[in-house]
Amino acid sequence: MDYFIILLERLEGEQMKEAIRIRRVTAIDEIHAVQKLEKQIWNMEPIPVHQTITAVKNGGLIVGAFAGERMIGYSYSFPGFSEGQSYLCSHMLAVDHEFQSMGIGRLLKEEQLRLAREMGYELIVWTFDPLESRNAYLNTAKLYGVSYEYIVNCYGELEDGLNKGLPTDRFQLAWWINSPRVKEQWQPSGIDYICPFQIALANHQHPVLQRTEGKDWLTSDAIEVPVPKHIQRIKVDNPELALDWRMKTRELFQQLCNEGYALINVRRTEETVQYYQFFRLSEVPLSE
Repeated sequence: MDYFIILLERLEGEQMKEAIRIRRVTAIDEIHAVQKLEKQIWNMEPIPVHQTITAVKNGGLIVGAFAGERMIGYSYSFPGFSEGQSYLCSHMLAVDHEFQSMGIGRLLKEEQLRLAREMGYELIVWTFDPLESRNAYLNTAKLYGVSYEYIVNCYGELEDGLNKGLPTDRFQLAWWINSPRVKEQWQPSGIDYICPFQIALANHQHPVLQRTEGKDWLTSDAIEVPVPKHIQRIKVDNPELALDWRMKTRELFQQLCNEGYALINVRRTEETVQYYQFFRLSEVPLSE
């Protein structure tokens, strides 16, 4: 398997798709494999098989990634309904630790999109941690989703490795899969983003968010907010600083969402932060 992992690291695009099989999962034994992977990655009791099978039989969807016969990743989603709109709620996406950072998560989402269109869905939603900039980049810059709802402590206090130590605040991601935003990979052009924030460096050279005073920053159509590149490292080295990032960005992101902005992109840098780009939601083409 080590040789296979080295091979995958050298593959991109269509070659990766040929090496890793991505397909719908419905068989009970494969759903048990989903459970095993879920427990391995999150170190908690998995969703009962009777629940996932029932969801799959009633508008839900499981997509698996396979290296040979071994399941190395999956996405799990179930149907949702709110305010007259049906949608697919994408609850979990996981990739085996050995195979992370190889683009497999994106392949799972692309197959989820294709199958969801076949099933008649127009919208897929899921949540992600606003301080996990790698996830934000995939969701907005690669998949062309948008986030315009911020949920405070969405899941309460969790004790797994990724979530322990911080309130589980979440952005809800809206993936309008038939919209020009997704189909045409729309991003605004000729736009200057303002960034009314500064970054200092704390111990261990971790970034500290500082507000620039005296600027009416909500008058711009396009705003950038810095977010740590490695929040998990900050949680280990400086838990108080990690909480400071949570609380400061919570206030900012709530304000932006309440004022009609949406997260639409992430500008990556070689610095200690990435920059989340917010744009007026009314200007984003989310309908056909």
